[in-house]
Amino acid sequence: MRLGYHTGYWSAGPPPGAQEAVLAAERLGFDSVWTAEAYGSDALTPLAWWGASTSRIRLGTAIAQLSARTPTAAAMAALTMDHLSGGRFVLGLGASGPQVVEGWYGQRYPRPLARTREYVQVVRQVLAREAPVTFDGEFYRLPLGPDEGAGLGKALRSTVHPLRADLPIHLAAEGPRNIAMTAEIADGWLPLFYSPRMDATYRQLLEDGFARRDPRLRPREEFEVVATVPVVVGADVESAADQVRPFVALYAGGMGAKGANFHRDVLDRLGYGEACDEIQAHFLAGDRARAAAAVPIELVQDIALVGTADDIRAALPAWERTAVTVVLVQTDPRALPAVAELLAG
Repeated sequence: MRLGYHTGYWSAGPPPGAQEAVLAAERLGFDSVWTAEAYGSDALTPLAWWGASTSRIRLGTAIAQLSARTPTAAAMAALTMDHLSGGRFVLGLGASGPQVVEGWYGQRYPRPLARTREYVQVVRQVLAREAPVTFDGEFYRLPLGPDEGAGLGKALRSTVHPLRADLPIHLAAEGPRNIAMTAEIADGWLPLFYSPRMDATYRQLLEDGFARRDPRLRPREEFEVVATVPVVVGADVESAADQVRPFVALYAGGMGAKGANFHRDVLDRLGYGEACDEIQAHFLAGDRARAAAAVPIELVQDIALVGTADDIRAALPAWERTAVTVVLVQTDPRALPAVAELLAG
């Protein structure tokens, strides 16, 4: 497994030490560095700013939200970043959820799988640059017809020649059908809350998608699984887990509406439905401390690497046997050198 570094979401401002951590990740031999967006900072600007000081490490978005940009705008950003970075950009995309899409972007949230499929098809058309971009889908139509606009739309081809027509596209996916579709149409999967206990299930879902994969895409042997994994080295498992619990509580309790939280669904499938009920109840009541305290230690150990150095070394073999190709480390930037040494050893 290779190592990546996830800079995480911004809170009130830029995460302290992010630039230094990105430079440290490159110096330490990390494969890639990734940024995120929700409804504050965007994913592309920090990646360009911090990545401008690097020369080798790959630069990825985990994730750029579909609703934040039209597919052609996402393709423009991708080919621009790829040129500026010398072919090091990875376009990570995700559908987000109805709370953000409807509440922040003011857009409907119908059939996210079908919309994602169309979005990727348009992006690939732009990058291929074989002809002016045309698309007649349920969600995206290029150019607009006379019944939808002024009737002056013209099919256009990117003025910029992409550096790589096969620039990699990764998808965030959590549901079973979405994971299978990712293996069918994308170059990599960006899972959240991956657990070695679910590895056989995930491998089968990927196989289902590979069976339908377009032979014109990268071969399945090059498909990547880039899993976000919190890593905390501490005095003991319990105190280290305390640093991960608020992250889990936020996703299980607050990142999505009650009854429509895709992140929580992943944890339910891991067997933590009752715990998630309690976490969500506390979180929605405004008691984030109790929500975090309700996260079981077993859940944290399933989806993260926590504890002493010896604890983490003992847990590593289970991860090394999974389909994960890149462990996308979430950790205190100051701990990055120690974490890199521990995971590499």
